[in-house]
Amino acid sequence: MKQFEVNFDGLVGPTHNYAGLSFGNVASLNNANAVSSPKQAAKQGLAKAKALSDMGMMQGVLAPQERPDINALRRLGFTGTDARVLESAAKQSREIFLACCSASSMWTANAATVSPSADTADGRVHFTPANLTNKFHRSLEPQVTGNILRGTFANDTYFAHHQHLPDNEHFGDEGAANHTRLCSDYNEAGVELFVYGRHAFDPTKPAPTKYPARQTLEACQAVARLHGLRDEGVVYMQQNPDVIDQGVFHNDVIAVGNQNVLFFHEQAFHEKEKGFTELQRKFGEKPLHFIEVPTAQVSVQDAVKTYLFNTQIITLPNGEMTIIAPTDCAENDSVKAYLDNLVTLGTPIKSVNYFDVKQSMRNGGGPACLRLRVAMSEEELNGVNQSTLINDTQFARLNAWIDKHYRDELSEDDLRDPQLLIESRTALDELTQLLQIGSVYPFQQG
Repeated sequence: MKQFEVNFDGLVGPTHNYAGLSFGNVASLNNANAVSSPKQAAKQGLAKAKALSDMGMMQGVLAPQERPDINALRRLGFTGTDARVLESAAKQSREIFLACCSASSMWTANAATVSPSADTADGRVHFTPANLTNKFHRSLEPQVTGNILRGTFANDTYFAHHQHLPDNEHFGDEGAANHTRLCSDYNEAGVELFVYGRHAFDPTKPAPTKYPARQTLEACQAVARLHGLRDEGVVYMQQNPDVIDQGVFHNDVIAVGNQNVLFFHEQAFHEKEKGFTELQRKFGEKPLHFIEVPTAQVSVQDAVKTYLFNTQIITLPNGEMTIIAPTDCAENDSVKAYLDNLVTLGTPIKSVNYFDVKQSMRNGGGPACLRLRVAMSEEELNGVNQSTLINDTQFARLNAWIDKHYRDELSEDDLRDPQLLIESRTALDELTQLLQIGSVYPFQQG
């Protein structure tokens, strides 16, 4: 049963804004409170998805979260009409208000961890939404994320959905941003690489001191158990604590993999040789390409600034791999020089394609943040909600939907506007009908 990879990109929501909420995410903090462009952001993300579809890739979309999150504000004691809740929260606690307006669900790599049927004990594709406990604004997402995933992958013959892990820092889980699957071919059992930042139950182990380690080993192990992964198909590696303290908040900011390629920075991993030896052993005798970027050629700072590793590596229909990179990589001399040389080295990566996703970059996420990878068979793909897949018709419908509902600019003051909440709910209600995912939002469920 032949398998291939499908990328599901998160649609940027109608209240896309820059709040600078994520301590440890340098790009996010540097652009805090700048005026955003929801329409431009949504169109940039959708254009990238359509471009990959035009390159012969299977491509889908996932709906955004509803923001501002009125339900969360009510749970925190703000009362009255929706307009009153917004006004009170914005005046009394700006930090809580902005957290409940976060646009961070656009980074779909944090939505969940996915294991394909070739790896799992029951032969189904497994999904576990990330609990994102390290950041309050992101911890509001998992329930609706689960609803959206179930509306997108609704056929329980092919898909298994798990509840997110317990909402506690001991099981902090950031989803696919700390997970990479390596394989010779998508239809073969692969090795799933889980990357963690700290040991939750052993404070004597290495850990960062400046910025938080958001993913725990214990969370990785729990997801592997839930998905029914065999021991020989799993490797756990720790992210270098020093690189986390340099602003590398997720592994996908410093490493990215695809099939038999792991592309990573020299400083990415703790005890990397030990981990790579285990990876190679479990991968088997077929070639596994470790492409290490030396600090001398690209600094960690330039890697974070340009999101060199928050790129997508995809396998084109002709079997060649290409990197999907933000234009920021082309605008940095050392990164551009490295990528120009990389495609001449005889590795499976043969080309680089640059895309303008600056609205996402300014908020702290590159092309890889915008997508959730799902390897599946043609039969499983037929079991996916077909309205969530990108084709010419659906692309045109979604573009028209964005033009109809999204504002050109959004400032912090706009977020407290009750009319914006009405506009957003109207847009999202229409989107759920376009994607045929059902009533996934609290405002639709009464």
